[in-house]
Amino acid sequence: MLHSQIIGAGKPFVILHGFLGMSDNWKTLGGKFSEAGYQVHLVDQRNHGRSFHSNEFSYTVMAEDLKEYCDHHNFSEIVLLGHSMGGKTAMEFATKYPELVSKLIVADIGPKAYPQHHQDILKALASLDFSKINSRGEAEDVLSEYIKDTGTRLFLLKNLYWKSKGVLALRMNLPVLTSNINAVGVALTEGAVFKKDTLFMRGSKSGYIEDMDDILIKKHFPSSHIETVSNAGHWLHAENPSEFYQIVMNFL
Repeated sequence: MLHSQIIGAGKPFVILHGFLGMSDNWKTLGGKFSEAGYQVHLVDQRNHGRSFHSNEFSYTVMAEDLKEYCDHHNFSEIVLLGHSMGGKTAMEFATKYPELVSKLIVADIGPKAYPQHHQDILKALASLDFSKINSRGEAEDVLSEYIKDTGTRLFLLKNLYWKSKGVLALRMNLPVLTSNINAVGVALTEGAVFKKDTLFMRGSKSGYIEDMDDILIKKHFPSSHIETVSNAGHWLHAENPSEFYQIVMNFL
């Protein structure tokens, strides 16, 4: 069973994080959505956060993980939001189990295929030698040799935890994620369709969803539209949370 953080009471609202992320990334916005009358489920996807590790990693199995989660909680219908990799899982789930999704929100990812582009980040994480690293500061020093952006380093460092007294480790299953990296960018299955209300969100400074993508998006999600979050890149929910929240609430 997937690990989750559950906030509030009301209609179930499930949020799926992106690649190398975790449920903690969504706690602030999750709290705001719960105050609006939703029971928010911040889910760790397999091989991420506090969820189980597995050698299997694909959108097919991650959609099945979510189906098992919904069955466990006896959900008849959910609002589903996914960012990046989580958006890919959300699209897969909604097209496979449309009866379980009332509204779909996909943040800064489209149904098209994306080239692999996480090599530097994975190389940086693989360089962390926890037999020599004894603090988060030391870990950041190592990452800074590969990753110059402070925000990206801090995002990745959220994965650090104390495995035992004095021993740091990463929560994500780095070997499996590295060996299956090509699975992260695959396109949504040809012929997959979700006909209910769907919102695609993109950051104004991000290139993940382009104007020309609207044709393919409409093919898979005929009742969809695209909204742009200003002054935000790929991590649009963290870079402009107030506008992100307002666009989502207007849609709901």
